[in-house]
Amino acid sequence: MTADELCFLPAREMADLVRTGQVSAVELVRAHLDRTDAVNPVVNAIVTLVPEQALADAARADQDRAAGRLRGPLHGIPVAHKDTHRTAGLRTTYGSRIFADHVPDDDELVVERIRAAGAITIGKTNVPEFAAGSHTFNEVFGLTRNPYALDRSAGGSSGGAAAALACGMHPLADGNDMGGSLRNPASFCNVVGLRPSSGRVPQYPSVLPWSSLTVPGPMARSVDDVALLLSVIAGPDPRCPISLADDPRTLDGPLEVDLHGVRVAWAPDLGGAVALDPAVADVLARQVGVLEGLGCTVVEEHPDLAGADEVFRTLRAWQFQLAYGDLLDAHRDLVKPSLVANIEAGRALRAEDVARAERTRGELWERMRSFFAGYDVLVAAVSPVPPFDARLEYPRLPAAGDGGPAGGAGYLDWMRLAYWISATGCPALSVPAGFTDDGLPVGMQIVGPPGADRRVLEIGHMFETSTGHGRRRPPVVDATAAAVAGGESR
Repeated sequence: MTADELCFLPAREMADLVRTGQVSAVELVRAHLDRTDAVNPVVNAIVTLVPEQALADAARADQDRAAGRLRGPLHGIPVAHKDTHRTAGLRTTYGSRIFADHVPDDDELVVERIRAAGAITIGKTNVPEFAAGSHTFNEVFGLTRNPYALDRSAGGSSGGAAAALACGMHPLADGNDMGGSLRNPASFCNVVGLRPSSGRVPQYPSVLPWSSLTVPGPMARSVDDVALLLSVIAGPDPRCPISLADDPRTLDGPLEVDLHGVRVAWAPDLGGAVALDPAVADVLARQVGVLEGLGCTVVEEHPDLAGADEVFRTLRAWQFQLAYGDLLDAHRDLVKPSLVANIEAGRALRAEDVARAERTRGELWERMRSFFAGYDVLVAAVSPVPPFDARLEYPRLPAAGDGGPAGGAGYLDWMRLAYWISATGCPALSVPAGFTDDGLPVGMQIVGPPGADRRVLEIGHMFETSTGHGRRRPPVVDATAAAVAGGESR
């Protein structure tokens, strides 16, 4: 097996090779570091790299294995953490010049669990400033490029993680999702991202421990590997008051199921949330036959998501002013304009605005609960557009037509398909659905009722197994491999 082949194995297979001694943790980590050295200068996905520390940790992992001590299911697996997640002794910038040299003293809970399961930290992945927006660039590290088209966006806010996964720099990634930060980059980079049910993955520390708008979650190159990582980071923790008590081991294990009789509500644009780019619509239309071929009953139907826009925008603005208002007062010149606008919008809210948003969210929850009494899952696009021009901060949508889908040229408008689902608290999986005619990835969003994370994973796994879209590597990887094989230096 070549180092290149090793880097694109499923994480579960990597773990088995290390556990059985067929591949050492040092060999595995070194292969990924070499892959990062070759490809990362092109895409800028991993922004803080710690090769010496990673190799030393891998050597200790090999010593532990030799002594019969396996730390957990991720023993020896290389992982890079999102740069908004605190990592003890390792620079965490949040994509902000304010924290350009910040080194935390402790790990965030999700990092703590991944390390406890035996993973080896190799670095941090790029994010937008304070994870605001779904396009990954900042003034500290610059732009992360899409490995399928270097002039296009990798999405965000977990854009660095998604691009690194697609390029074989690491097999698993942690992230979080407020308005699509796990799902949009997964869609843009042809990988898999899960926004879990609220409380499935506990969050600590948090300035809003009772809030469920932002949730941590897993990314990987396959649904099976997403399930593996979810089983590691999920489960109750007394530091998170909304964490679910379910045994996380039930989320892992074989995902092969019979989908005959599964009821799918097909709503690519969520009933007019936004107009789909024709290229995206064409890719998704071809997936109906795939679902039906797997035994699903597919019906064109959508839930009543009235009020989802107000809920998300209000609670997001309120959360931003609470989290970053003091930083804006102290460092206004170091905060990007769109984030300033988000914070100022939060400061303009009245108590009745927040109260109305919370009441509307409760009504939305009830309507979703009723909707899923008739359907097992809802399927929609993740993004209305394919990966867009990386020189833009965000894409502008066409204006709304009479009675047609909503348009908009604002900062958040293009993310509606993801953030309307965020407002419901439902689990949502982005799984590769194919490519446009010019080779750009398109993701499909599988949404389940609250708590049905396992069901969403099962359906996603059967879909990806049937299509194989996720196995298509990005051109930048093949070009880099060819250059290295030909002796070209980088």
